[in-house]
Amino acid sequence: MSYQDDLRPWAIFRRLPTGESSLVYRFRTRTDADAYTSILRQGGGVFEVVFDLPQPQRATQG
Repeated sequence: MSYQDDLRPWAIFRRLPTGESSLVYRFRTRTDADAYTSILRQGGGVFEVVFDLPQPQRATQG
C-alpha cells in the first residue's frame, strides 16, 4: 500500500460472478464510502465497503 492508500482506509470492492473481488475506490471516511456505494448499487452489482488495514512492511534481510 502506498502512503495515499494509508490516508484512505475505507475501500469499496465489487464482487464478481467468478467469486473474485475488484477494488473500485478508496475513501477517507466510512460515510463517504457508504454514500458512493449506494449510488453504485443503483446500476446493479454487488458492492461491499471494508476497512482495509495496511500491511506492515517487513524488513528484508541480506
